[in-house]
Order: sequence, then C-alpha cells, then structure tokens
Amino acid sequence: MQAGRGGRGCVSFRREKYVPRGGPNGGNGGKGGDVVLEVDPHVRTLIDFRFRPLQRAEKGQHGRGKDQTGASGEELVLRVPRGTVVRDAGTGESLADLTATGERLVIARGGLGGRGNASFKTSTNRAPRYAQPGEPGEERQLQLELRLLADVGIVGFPNAGKSTLISVISSARPKIADYPFTTLTPNLGLVRVDEESSFVVADVPGLIPGAHEGAGLGSRFLRHLSRTRLLVHVIDLSPATGRDPVEDYRQINSELENYKGDLGDKPQILAANKIDIPETTEALEKIRALAAAEGLEIYPISAVTREGVRKLVGAMKSGLDRLGPS
Repeated sequence: MQAGRGGRGCVSFRREKYVPRGGPNGGNGGKGGDVVLEVDPHVRTLIDFRFRPLQRAEKGQHGRGKDQTGASGEELVLRVPRGTVVRDAGTGESLADLTATGERLVIARGGLGGRGNASFKTSTNRAPRYAQPGEPGEERQLQLELRLLADVGIVGFPNAGKSTLISVISSARPKIADYPFTTLTPNLGLVRVDEESSFVVADVPGLIPGAHEGAGLGSRFLRHLSRTRLLVHVIDLSPATGRDPVEDYRQINSELENYKGDLGDKPQILAANKIDIPETTEALEKIRALAAAEGLEIYPISAVTREGVRKLVGAMKSGLDRLGPS
C-alpha cells in the first residue's frame, strides 16, 4: 500500500503592469492522498487484494503562481469485510481488528506538500528563488486475514454431520455429501430462535489429528473459532466410522488446546449425532458417561430426522445468554 506523494511548491513572481517588484507568489503543493481501510458489509472476501496487491493513492498537485495551493490527492478507500485482521507483513505486529461496519483505519498517510517561495519571503530575503519538494507518502506492506464472526462454532470430525446440522437450524445451504472434506470453506448461518432473538453459527470444516499444525488445512480453519463464544462439538455415533466416539472427542479437544489462543477454554456443548441409526446405543452411553465426567451438557440428535435439534438450539441460546453480550 502506498500513499500519495505531496506536490512540490512553486517558484513564481508576481508580474503585473505598473506593479514593480511584485514579489514572490508561488503557492504550496497539495497533500498526498491517504490509504484507508473501511469495513463494508457488502464485501465478503479479500480476493481483490490477491489480484491487485499494490494499491496507490493519488498524488498531491503542485503549487502554482498567484499563491495558488495545489489540490490534495484523493484518499484511496479500500473496502474490506467485517472480521479483517490487519498485520504488518514485516514484523507480524497486529495493527487492527476491523469488526464494526463502517470502521476506518488509515494505514498509510499521504506526504505533505512542499511550500512555495511565497512562504519563504522575509524582510531580508524579499525574492526567494527556491521552494520545497513534496514529501513522499508512507509505504506499508500489510498482511490481511479474514476471520469469521460467529457466536457459535460447530466442530467435529469430517462426516460427523456438521453441515447437515447447520443446514437444518439456519438458512445456510452448504454442500453435503458422504465423503471426507465435503466442506472446504467455513459456512455461516443465522439461527432465528424467535422474533426477538437470533445468533450466528459457523460450520468449521472437519478437523483431523494434527490440524493445529496444518494437517487437512486445519490451521486455516481453526483461526475462525477464535471469535466464537461457544462451541458445539458434534460426535459421530455411527459404527460405520470404525472409530471410538470418546477418542474422537479427545482428539478434537487436543487440537483445540494445542492451537494458539484460548480455544481449549471455550465452553462446549456435546451433540451426539446420528441417533436415528439403531446400532448407536452403546456409543451414546459412552458419550453420556464422558459428558457426566467432564461436566458437559449433552444433546442426542439426528440432524437428518431433526430429532432433538430444537432442544440443541435452545441449549445454544441459553449458553450464549449465560456468557452475556459479545
């Protein structure tokens, strides 16, 4: 990102009939334009910055004779989505976390315009023949990262039923299929509990062991959970997976705890999914015992038949209410 350079000052003298020794009248240069990031609710991605990584603001115009100051360069306003984290690319320092609609951040300031020779006139120097050049604008290399804004994050192994669940409780329509990593990008959905209350849920793509180190693109998805206030941990009870649901729970929680931040400390609700399958009784009892030992709420559900889903949504709402406003 590069702000505009200031315009240079002008060296000029007044030349008018019958006015001898008119004196200097060179104007100042205009200020260069700033580069500004502004949160726009209609922008959803940062894809534009991928194809246009270099952004330049307008330069200030040069000063002119007759004491005319050059026009300032227009600021360059770059629209970004809510949830954009701005970092210095060189140092990694976090500069801002843009979460509010209309929030603005000046990331590079335009250079000041140079002074014209009229500004240097004194009693001992009545005809200065020099002016200042404009100052260069600031230049910054930034890293922009988009993190989803959601109240509830839905986590679990691939094919646990997270996408089906979010499609049932919200207006989101994610791609759903019976193979690993159907979900390649996080999905957001608005859950409307009643006419006066609603909250946002995020379906985070399936995590696997080693996700915190980047396995299965896990590190790219885990960062979205940092903004959530409550986690719904979907456990797959189906015997077709060949996995132990208790071990699944422990592995996912291990990834949350090993990832930077406080993901492991976020409150959780267990959603034991696929109870519509007859062979899940034993697995459900194991998860009930786990929930009792861990002091967690557990809600047996079937995202396909919607059994128990309404109670789960009520538990999400109650959990958010206990945590207070975001």
